[in-house]
Amino acid sequence: MHKDIRLHGQAGDRIEYYVMVAGNDAYQSYFFNIVQDVDHLRLFSPGNEFIITPEGISYQGNGGYFCEYMFGVDQPASDLSKADIINRLVMYGARSDDSTGTVRFSDSTNGSESYDNIFFDGNAVCNYFFFVHSSRFSRQLKSQQEELVRCLGKLLKRSEAIGEERDDILISEIFPLLQDDSAQLFVVKLINRQHRCYRDLFRQLYFRSKKISDEDFSRLVNLAADNRINRYQQERMRIDIMYRHPDNKRIVDEYRNILLTCNAKGEISNLDNARLTRLKTLSVRNKIPGALFYTLDEMLQKGRNLARREEPEYLAATRELLEGIFLREKEIESRIDREDMLKLIRARKSAVENRDHSFDQLMLDASKECDEKIRDGADPALMDGFSYVITYLDRFDSVANLVSQLAFMENVRINEDMLRGLLEHKAAFDNLQKGCFAELFIADLFRNSYLGRFGRRKVATLMEGLTAIEENRAGLEELYSRLLAIDQNERISLILLEHVRERIRNFYSRFATRADQEALRREVTEELRTRKHLQVDIPDQLFDETIFTIKTEAMYLHTLLPTIIAEHDIGLREDFLKNSGLDRFYVEELEREYYEKNGLDLDELYQIRKGLC
Repeated sequence: MHKDIRLHGQAGDRIEYYVMVAGNDAYQSYFFNIVQDVDHLRLFSPGNEFIITPEGISYQGNGGYFCEYMFGVDQPASDLSKADIINRLVMYGARSDDSTGTVRFSDSTNGSESYDNIFFDGNAVCNYFFFVHSSRFSRQLKSQQEELVRCLGKLLKRSEAIGEERDDILISEIFPLLQDDSAQLFVVKLINRQHRCYRDLFRQLYFRSKKISDEDFSRLVNLAADNRINRYQQERMRIDIMYRHPDNKRIVDEYRNILLTCNAKGEISNLDNARLTRLKTLSVRNKIPGALFYTLDEMLQKGRNLARREEPEYLAATRELLEGIFLREKEIESRIDREDMLKLIRARKSAVENRDHSFDQLMLDASKECDEKIRDGADPALMDGFSYVITYLDRFDSVANLVSQLAFMENVRINEDMLRGLLEHKAAFDNLQKGCFAELFIADLFRNSYLGRFGRRKVATLMEGLTAIEENRAGLEELYSRLLAIDQNERISLILLEHVRERIRNFYSRFATRADQEALRREVTEELRTRKHLQVDIPDQLFDETIFTIKTEAMYLHTLLPTIIAEHDIGLREDFLKNSGLDRFYVEELEREYYEKNGLDLDELYQIRKGLC
């Protein structure tokens, strides 16, 4: 049975370290000394040395470092394609041979790293270093490294104890693999205390409700400022934590798996594209940050030439405008007219719908060329023309995000400032062409089969209200009040549906008569008020809609859905979705629960939904 000794201390004001030495005779070995003059901690064994200083670390001998991968960091394709590989492992003196896909080792294993580099290249919070002394190892360092990879590599790349910082479990997993009772295992854990504080606070706040309030965001900003945490590290930690929320991880992992399949095939098929689009739509509904998907797109498509058709028309138009008009023809270099601007906005809209980042790359290239032209003596007014483009594209992104949230997300907070901003944006877009705002942001939305009844009411009310304000028939306050009323009804409807369904399941076998429904309504109202979920009376219309929804849901699950599954009757399903009045998102969730409850194949459900049976 091996024993272990642990040292704990700090290097400077940022770094906390834990040194763990494991071995059957660990208590009888002298393995460290402290150089007090320069505040260094030196760890050693025959042929190995590891020094911790206030500025960084240095090492020589065998070993390397490992850490948990953070979401979004570059990973070797071999790691990214295997879901069980969750950790990064780097061995001293190892070099990847791109021509053969293998790793080569050398005897040159000594080196040093600053703490900034360690927590920039590795995990932002916690990184491990290790070395081993064993009489069974070869004498050459490169041979020792190969032997360590063979016996420890698989575990170190897959152990969940690393991300959970379960050092006791980690040591107990590693040491037996050495198969040497006389071996000594040295593990050094380095923690960035400032990053850990930021990570822990963000995780606590985000996991509470999957959103960050203005007040909480201010706390994070102040914490980052006090601890001098740069924006890049803040963003890394936020994205990593958002990904690890269980509700987000399932959808994001599926999105990643589809992209990996596309990479393996070398193309994105129509079916793959449909799946990716649906997952992105679901991400909006489930309040999953778009940054998670953009990060995956960048990781999995960067440098990989996935088969595509010729350049889409919207990209060709963008390239023509930026290269031909905006940057090439001097007589109109500083100016893009309304027609050109509208073409660019429509191109941006098409690029977003297709998740095509080529548009963004064209804009970046144009910006770079613009800077170079001004540097070489062109009229500085050229930048004014480019700023005009960027301003409109930013307007487009801002409005598209807000309208999408209003349409598809529940309990979206909207205030008068947002409405005032939307009014300004509408005027700017309609200035390009009459009705442009409705064309860009509203028309396609109403054709979206996933737009629910409350989302439809919100968007319709928004457009009616903005038009009325422009025509001086109403004020901003009136529109705000109408949207708040719809939002309140949506909240009540969600609460009602949950509690009425539960009440019927547990207490009411029949609720067909009006008397039964009135009794049910009184009991639910009393219960919700007791729990302080409800402060107003339940509107008649909302209660009736709830009863109708539950009856329709029961009919679908017990009568129609079994028939649809047995006969693959896609037409029957579409007819129900069209005429039932139930939201498509709601019906799809019922179907998913039905399939999981009855142990059915979810792939078959997807085929039915897409009409592929």
